[in-house]
Amino acid sequence: MAIRPIVRAGHPALREKAKRIRKIDSSIHRLIEDMWETMYDAPGVGLAAPQIGVSLRVVVIDVHDEDYEPIALVNPEIVKRSGERRLDEGCLSVPGYRGELTRSLKVLAKGLDPLTGKEVRIRAEDNLMAEALEHEIDHINGILYIDYLSGPEALVPLSDAPELKGAEVE
Repeated sequence: MAIRPIVRAGHPALREKAKRIRKIDSSIHRLIEDMWETMYDAPGVGLAAPQIGVSLRVVVIDVHDEDYEPIALVNPEIVKRSGERRLDEGCLSVPGYRGELTRSLKVLAKGLDPLTGKEVRIRAEDNLMAEALEHEIDHINGILYIDYLSGPEALVPLSDAPELKGAEVE
């Protein structure tokens, strides 16, 4: 396993629709292991392969919630979404900033389990898992959360975020 560099906004891999995986082999398993290590090192709750410069449809998510096991998905997609909620969101590829945007209240996603090759479905409602599914699947479709903001002025530096005022931010 290896920690890989996380690419930042402006890198071409973040703006292209990632390629579908036709065969889950040892190279995909190595990629996923590297993604886990990179995500935990960052630290983050999700990571998509394009964020490490690999244009493949793979995501890993760990929302640190007893209702959800950490999950890796190959060729994930949103099957259904409904409702709306406003969220304050950030991204490892846009470090140091957050922005308020609208995400779905309920999300149903599907993808392949890389260990079994079988389809799995994840339902999430009004929680971090719903947000992470949409966020990471957006990444493999070439979309960044900043695309949902009204403009660059809507980005809030972490040092200015109300909940962080007075706290040290690295």
